[in-house]
Amino acid sequence: MERETVTLTRDVEVTVVPAGHRVMLPEGSLVTITQTLGGTFSVISDQGFMARVEARDADALGKEPPPAEEPPAAHDAPADRAALEARVWDQLRTVYDPEIPVNIVDLGLVYVCKVEPENGGYRAEVHMTMTAPGCGMGDVLSEDARAKILALPGIADADVRIVWEPVWDQGRMSDAARLQLGMD
Repeated sequence: MERETVTLTRDVEVTVVPAGHRVMLPEGSLVTITQTLGGTFSVISDQGFMARVEARDADALGKEPPPAEEPPAAHDAPADRAALEARVWDQLRTVYDPEIPVNIVDLGLVYVCKVEPENGGYRAEVHMTMTAPGCGMGDVLSEDARAKILALPGIADADVRIVWEPVWDQGRMSDAARLQLGMD
């Protein structure tokens, strides 16, 4: 996506990247949209900080909200655990780091993804990390992942945890991520 500068048409609450805290950007502020992935917008404010704007606030940017991802119909629930686990991985590929145009799976941030039977449904367990220990976006990204996993038919519960061991390094990135970021 090419960067685009827009004027906010209303006040909008945003998440500051990478700190992870929420602030209000007032109507009339200039922001530069740098990324539109995973249903959110990454912007640089006229105050010089990066922020994440949720899809529900697309109108403040003068944009249409990205189309809502329709979860598969209940009758589309996978017949077995392995197929459901594959769908969980697919959902995780729709969660993006707001600073890097690569999903959390290809960045190598997901260390564990497993699905286990629980109370007539399935429970997903995900352990993920951040690219840097001081990143405040962990709660934001883990909640994004959790919500997307819970949208899957057959998933009754999802536990998405931020872990710091082992420490993330660039060697965990997929070849596709390296290529996309110009690292190969």
